[in-house]
Amino acid sequence: MQRTGPRQLAIALALTAFAALGIVLPLLAFGPGWGVYAPASCTATRCFCEMPRIGALVLQPANSWSSLGFVFAGFLMILLARGPGWHSAMTPVSATAFGITAIVVGLGSVLLHATLTLWGQFFDVLGMYLVGAFLLMSALGRWLGIPDRRAILLYAILCAGLVELLVVFPEARRWLFAVLLILAIVVELAFARPRRPIVVVRFYLMGILVNAIAFAIWNLDQHGFICAPSSLIQGHAAWHLLGAVALWLTFAYYRSEQPAAES
Repeated sequence: MQRTGPRQLAIALALTAFAALGIVLPLLAFGPGWGVYAPASCTATRCFCEMPRIGALVLQPANSWSSLGFVFAGFLMILLARGPGWHSAMTPVSATAFGITAIVVGLGSVLLHATLTLWGQFFDVLGMYLVGAFLLMSALGRWLGIPDRRAILLYAILCAGLVELLVVFPEARRWLFAVLLILAIVVELAFARPRRPIVVVRFYLMGILVNAIAFAIWNLDQHGFICAPSSLIQGHAAWHLLGAVALWLTFAYYRSEQPAAES
């Protein structure tokens, strides 16, 4: 399997830095008076442990900038997919699409935590839905032998339906994402995995484990069991970084699958 080299890591890091600068532009354009916008629904209960810096351009800096872990992982996926050494049953187009969804997750999360607005929340959940839908369609596509073009169409339809639900029932965003993710995992392991003859399954299982640890930390942070509101060390930031690692492990699982002719 293609290895990740220092040159690719450096380029991905540079692109992540440019993305961080790029996301500051809309923040400058619309902020920092975030109170004039409809607040994120979490403000009615608790928007995680980190104390918002009232009047600042970025209300939750630790939770915001830790989201760039997803962006870094996404750029690295794209660089690998477009590199000369790519050799996998996962097509470069699919790998690039997965990388783009990871970038959307990261930037959407920055917008939520920087602004704590309802529109920031929309982009945050949008990225989560895009990734969840990708995981599900990847599993269904391999299990049912769905051609790539039809799979892309079904993916677009699924994403459109999820966005519609996000607009109509924003309060259902968390449990709906959980259902989507669990369904994707079940379909992958029970039905799609047997149709991937040569693949490194431990990457997928490690991704699930890392996600489980991240979710435990998310709960501790969300319910204030471990909380230092003014600190830059935040449990929710750890959730972001671990989530990016889990997404990378899932990508490693997909790209480890060898073409059918070589199985």
